[in-house]
Amino acid sequence: MWFAGFKRRLWATAAVSVLGMVVAGSAAAEDGVVDEVIVTGTRDTTRTQFTTLAPVDVLSEEAIKASVSSQLGDSLAQLVPSFNVQKLPTSDGLQFVRPATLRNLSPDETLVLLNGKRFHRSAFLGSRGSQAPDLAQIPTFAIRRIEVLRDGASAQYGSDAIAGVINIILNDQPGFSAFGQGGQYYEGDGLTYRLGARAGFAIGEGGHVSATAEWSKADATSRTRQRPDAIAFQAANPTVKVDNPVQRWGNPDLETYHLALDAALPVGDMGEAYGFATYGETDGVNDINWRNPAANPAIFKTTPIFPGFDLKTIYPGGFTPHEGIEAKDYQAVAGLRQSAGERFTWDLSASYGRNQSGFFLENSINASLGPNSPTAFDLGRLIQREFNLNADAVYRLEIAGLPEPVNVAFGAERRLETFKIETGDPASYAVGPGAAAGLAPNSNGFPGYNPQQAGEWEQESYAGYVDIESQLTEQWSVGGALRYEDFSEFGDTLNGKLATRFAFTPDLAVRASYSTGFRAPTPGQLNSTSTSQGLDTVTLQLFTAGRLSPLNPVAAFLGAKPLQPEESETLTGGLVWRTDFGFSGSIDAYQIDVTKRFSTSPSITVTPAIRAQLVALGVSGASAFTSVSWFTNDFDTRTRGIDVVGSYRREVGAGRLDLTAAYNFNETTVTSGSIAASATQKRLFEEARPKQNLTGSATYAIGPVELLGRVRYYGKWTDSTGNATGDIFQEFGGITLVDLAVTYRANENISIRLGAENVFDAYPDEAVFQASRGLVYSRNAPYDTNGGQYYLRVDASF
Repeated sequence: MWFAGFKRRLWATAAVSVLGMVVAGSAAAEDGVVDEVIVTGTRDTTRTQFTTLAPVDVLSEEAIKASVSSQLGDSLAQLVPSFNVQKLPTSDGLQFVRPATLRNLSPDETLVLLNGKRFHRSAFLGSRGSQAPDLAQIPTFAIRRIEVLRDGASAQYGSDAIAGVINIILNDQPGFSAFGQGGQYYEGDGLTYRLGARAGFAIGEGGHVSATAEWSKADATSRTRQRPDAIAFQAANPTVKVDNPVQRWGNPDLETYHLALDAALPVGDMGEAYGFATYGETDGVNDINWRNPAANPAIFKTTPIFPGFDLKTIYPGGFTPHEGIEAKDYQAVAGLRQSAGERFTWDLSASYGRNQSGFFLENSINASLGPNSPTAFDLGRLIQREFNLNADAVYRLEIAGLPEPVNVAFGAERRLETFKIETGDPASYAVGPGAAAGLAPNSNGFPGYNPQQAGEWEQESYAGYVDIESQLTEQWSVGGALRYEDFSEFGDTLNGKLATRFAFTPDLAVRASYSTGFRAPTPGQLNSTSTSQGLDTVTLQLFTAGRLSPLNPVAAFLGAKPLQPEESETLTGGLVWRTDFGFSGSIDAYQIDVTKRFSTSPSITVTPAIRAQLVALGVSGASAFTSVSWFTNDFDTRTRGIDVVGSYRREVGAGRLDLTAAYNFNETTVTSGSIAASATQKRLFEEARPKQNLTGSATYAIGPVELLGRVRYYGKWTDSTGNATGDIFQEFGGITLVDLAVTYRANENISIRLGAENVFDAYPDEAVFQASRGLVYSRNAPYDTNGGQYYLRVDASF
């Protein structure tokens, strides 16, 4: 039944697209579309976006700069409909390291490359245990283009490439450019400033060096109402000053610094030496849940252990902890390559990446320390390091009877991945004397990492691959890849890919591929533990949940098992076309089966016996745990969808009109596992993100003026309150966001753009069942919920 519906959607979409081709064909443009050679999803240097065997989106420098946001993930979400980024305020770190998903799969099931080399992952473990690269650490002003491969590619690139590959290409062109930008939300908050500059120079015969610096500062936003329990507390205590609101829901206060460097230098007849690097710093602060003096005796009660001390003298109106991050991220790649050979080319490289996420807490307390507790805490640091060695080569094999040489690529890789936890201030994890009287230990809101949690863990892997593409006839091309990889922590894996393309005419072709893939568990997922605090939206009581390492003895006793790789099978098939009157596009259907997916196990209620064992093992915050869980290979899913992409260029009057549109239908079903057995969790997983997404833009340039209009549509989705005792669901309808901008080119060097995103100030439905926390719009929304924002940008180039 489902497949029948899927076929109906596919045929309906195809019919609309073919009709669009006919309509577009009635108006001729003077020139056609020139395809650019791509470097993602293929190692054949003659492949273009049109002739590739798998779907690849190419996002231009201009399209990326058209976003008001300084974060790369936001720019991608506006351009690629199957790519979503959540804001997630008050989410124990996720408001700073925001999860980004392609095709509604896990954030770490998309591989990120920088200039074709693997970009390291963040040290922070997010929702359902995902540990993905932080796209916000890459300066958008340094990017020349982005290639998005919408196909499984583990056989070509290794772990993580289940949903696809995002390859970010740095700008290596000579010249100087700079920009300044300021903007603000209609509500009068979220004031944002951005500055950037890039300088590129040619060196010798074919060499270059390019450097970029970028800075941004974004003030916090608030879409909040006063909490009902705060109103009640104020009424019961009229002489006490209670902030209104007591807790802010919105974007964090965020400041970022970014640098990028890209260089290459010819080395005689050998080829060229090359290198590139990025550096980023992030400082951010955001609110977490308010502590009500009338409802939290474990924090506010007085005890003879601390005679004369009453926390209400410090926080008479309660307190809202402020969680912050101080992150540093850098990656450097150096290599030697020969890419000019006609028959044989090679590339030897080494890369090192490091992400450090340090967390702090202000306006809080360790209640168990009483008057000896500080109100600000250093919570410790998470550190992720990755060191890669790569050897890649391509041989163009001449075979009689074939129209072109066979492209034979092969190579090897060694990767060392290290995860480290550093302790916080002793007061952040201390169990003070007041704990005996029931006062909560640890820094309240986010316990610090203690010596028992701290440590350093490694995983080493070795891989070899072969990747072959051949043009069997003028019309028919095929490709295949095989990759073997061995990991020190769980063993080896073998993955393959087959792809083919058949051109009916030079401008119309079909393509298909089948591949297997995998995502290896990281050292952080295998070994780390953490503590989080939440608020039950019915009882308004705080609850403390502990996540144990699956290797923890207590977790093992309760049923935890060592993590195994996620595995996938992907089938993609589609149609691609282009015309001599400027209209081109593609339709691709896909199915992705993923088994042994990572998730968090069902929560286990902590009994006194379990609590005693955890305390004896030194697990941070264990004395306050109400439940524990661990990462597990929990369930299997099937994702089916359709991607439709089209573009059209034509001369209209005295100017040029550019139209682009992209549509994605995506449906994921849980096929087995513990989530499948739980109707609540199954529904949340399958419906938490929109199944339909659409983006379209129109640009009209005439003389010195360019007009931009963009439409973004997100389909309906479902959210849950996430209570400790159950879930209350709410379905949110679709929403359409419209962006408008006008650019005036004062001269050949200076341009000015005035624009607004979400120009009609559209908001989603209010989150009815989450209002008890003062939240107006769901924090799990797959789009910005702060309303419209306007901005002014000035660009200079020389």
